Amino acid sequence: MTDSKLSDGQAHGLLHDFAQEFQPLETQDQLLELTDCRTGAPYCECHLKGSSIVSLGTTDVPLDPEEQPEYRANRDIVVNDGAFQTMIKDAKKRRSFSNIVAEYTKEFDSDHPLKIIGGQHRFEAIRAALSGEIDEYHGVKVYLGLDKTQRLDVQLISNTNIAISGDLFDRLQETFQGPELRNWCQSVGLLAVGEDFADSYERGGPISVKMARTFITNYFNGMMLDAKQFAVTDTTPVVCPTGGPDTEWEKLKAARPQVWTDKGLLLAGKEFALLTKAQRDAFKGSNKQKTKPDYPEKALNMAVMSAWGYVAGMLHANGPRLKRHFAFRNAVAKDPLNAAALAQGKHKTDPQNYRGLGYRTDPRERGRFVELFYLQAEDGRGITPSAIDIAIKQYHVKQAQLEVIRAKAKAKGI
Repeated sequence: MTDSKLSDGQAHGLLHDFAQEFQPLETQDQLLELTDCRTGAPYCECHLKGSSIVSLGTTDVPLDPEEQPEYRANRDIVVNDGAFQTMIKDAKKRRSFSNIVAEYTKEFDSDHPLKIIGGQHRFEAIRAALSGEIDEYHGVKVYLGLDKTQRLDVQLISNTNIAISGDLFDRLQETFQGPELRNWCQSVGLLAVGEDFADSYERGGPISVKMARTFITNYFNGMMLDAKQFAVTDTTPVVCPTGGPDTEWEKLKAARPQVWTDKGLLLAGKEFALLTKAQRDAFKGSNKQKTKPDYPEKALNMAVMSAWGYVAGMLHANGPRLKRHFAFRNAVAKDPLNAAALAQGKHKTDPQNYRGLGYRTDPRERGRFVELFYLQAEDGRGITPSAIDIAIKQYHVKQAQLEVIRAKAKAKGI
């Protein structure tokens, strides 16, 4: 599939081929060739028999069939969702669906020329109805021979109609840009080989694009900090935005073209993946009734992840301390992050509903974890109750000092 757009003649030819193959309810004269002026994508709107949609269609659609054919563009089917179950029942009662969005192309998977881009749940409901010999006409918007840019646009607008998650938007955008971030995550172990980013992150599932970007961004932010200035610098990690453009991420990649082969980042990624595994393994075989569900996944809390990456970047040139930062994952007889002790970590200024360190992801939570990981790297004693207490207090001392520095600068008119 090339990135060149179809000529008028090519689009008309595809429309003719589509009509011959699918025999829509509309006749050839009634079938209008339309153009999405936003992208120049040709399409038609028609009604197709459910049997044609299912026999010649597929929801197994890659966004980039040439370079990344193994990664899907559609969301996962939510089998147990109540709305989906109702949809199946309606289809079996002869409900005619509309707003199914598809592409007609034989440039890949020619046995299934109708690629379902939006409406995979309706597609499955139609399939279920066919098993009961219910074969109705359904409304379909059929795009013709999209290029990669047009296909991404259709993916986004189709999923927007069903409240696209920020994570899915990010995944589609990242897939469009190339496989580099996904390949990097697979190489360090943050994703399994062949695994894609989450459509919507859930505890215990694959990480999201936002999480991967956040880890990498904070590693390089930490690398830029002079460790000697740690006590007088605001070391609050950032969380990358989701569901829209991430200009800082794009600037980072442009400024660091070798980001994917950076040895320090690769090592940090592998070590963090090992920490994530060690945290999960610590609770394997334990009594699930006594284990809080977030404890095994504590490493993937955004505050933990961003702060750990930030400190790894900050210590990249300090071999002994970096080694201690990595080594606390080898905790004996307890989980490396000592989740129960984190839950007891509080400050006198915290509200009554504060559940302890490691439950929130706000700037204060992220800043506290930087203090904790930086302190742990000094003596390598692991995440202890005393270290948690000192780190929290140190965070508030630093913030007070920074407030004084800002006040003095303001008074001097700086």
